[in-house]
This record gives sequence, structure tokens and C-alpha cells, in this order.
Amino acid sequence: MRIIPAIDIIDGKCVRLSQGDYNSKKIYNEDPLEVAKEFEDHGIEFLHLVDLDGAKSKHIVNHKILEKIAGKTSLKIDFGGGLKSDNDLRIAFECGANQITGGSIAVKEPETFFSWLEKFGSEKIILGADAKNRKVAVSGWTEESTEHLLPFIKKYFEKGVEYVICTDISKDGMLEGPSVDLYKEILKEENSLKLIASGGVAEFDDLPQLQEIGCEGVIIGKAIYENKISLKQLEEFIL
Repeated sequence: MRIIPAIDIIDGKCVRLSQGDYNSKKIYNEDPLEVAKEFEDHGIEFLHLVDLDGAKSKHIVNHKILEKIAGKTSLKIDFGGGLKSDNDLRIAFECGANQITGGSIAVKEPETFFSWLEKFGSEKIILGADAKNRKVAVSGWTEESTEHLLPFIKKYFEKGVEYVICTDISKDGMLEGPSVDLYKEILKEENSLKLIASGGVAEFDDLPQLQEIGCEGVIIGKAIYENKISLKQLEEFIL
């Protein structure tokens, strides 16, 4: 199982929110590159980089930070937040993203998302399936759509999506443990899906549990920043 720390960006700074609420913003570091280098120093190979300004603005904003981290580390970066157009994707990939995550666009403009799958390939495009009360949430989690989570994932899996990041918004940033039962349910439906768990990871013991049920990766945010899980523990888990 891949260990994927998260860096969320607002105003060029590394922040965390609780349940996607921008008013709950807490700044952890003024320099996201410093954070990324620390991850790399502990043997971490992957990074989930979220442009929260982009999610609000509905277009890519913090691509210079992506470019800086990609240029000065060897981390494989998946980048998301407000990606809405072919031009947004062009900028993201040119700035060093290995993969991009599309969430709202897959709900609101499915044809655009399908065209990205065709153009860039399923190994480059991650479906962001973020849920609140089992409904897919969009626009930086500020809106709940009418799409039900499991049929939504199934539809895209049948269209060729390989990777899905699923966040249970009620868990995100709350340090109360991940939605293991939800992930089990998803993997029971689509057992060859590369499911990346996100939201709620609170302690090291959550990781073997997610690995055991078949998650391909896990995104860890606040648990690292609040020292609930040490980078040393992650380094040993990776080894």
C-alpha cells in the first residue's frame, strides 16, 4: 500500500482544514517545499498536493508551488483542486504532476472527464470521489450533488478509471479513524479498483487495517502535522 502524505495549499502556505471548511484553516508551514523535502528525507515517494485556492476559484492557481516541489524533489505528485479545463491539465503536467485528480468536473462535465481519460490515459487521471452522507460532494466540498457514491464510482470504473481517491468528508481532518466499512463496500463491488483511502487517518494502526482490506494507497494529512503518526513510523512501514 502506497503512503501518500498530503500538502494542502492556501495563499502559498501548507494548511489543513477540518471537513473541508475554509474557516477552520490552520497553517502548518509557510513553505510547502520544506514539508515536501522532509517527507522525501524519510523515504516517502508520493505526494498528494491540493490547490485549495484553485478549488475555490475553479481553475488552477498554485501551479508554481507544484513546479517548485516537482523540480526540487523526486516525489511523484498527484495534483488536484479546481482543475476544469484542458489548459489546467496542460499547466499541471508541464509543472511536474505525475497524475491529476478530477472530482467536481466528473460530476458536472462528465464528457470533459472522459476526454481526459482518452487523451492522457487512465494511469494519469484519478477520479476524486468525495462523499458526504453517501452523496458525491463538489466545488471544494461546498456543494452536495445528487450522485450516489457507489454507482458514481461504478460508472467511471466501467469507463476505464483505474484510480479513485475516496474521502469521507465527515471524517476529514477529524482524527477519528478512516471509513473502513465504506472502503470495504467499494472494494467488494469493484475489487480490481486502485482505491486510495483519504480522510480520518488518526494513528499508525489505521494503516495495516486499510492495507488488509485492499486499499492501493492511503492519504495522510493532519495525523502527520499533529504528530499522531511520525515520519519515522511511516519510513519503517514503507520498508
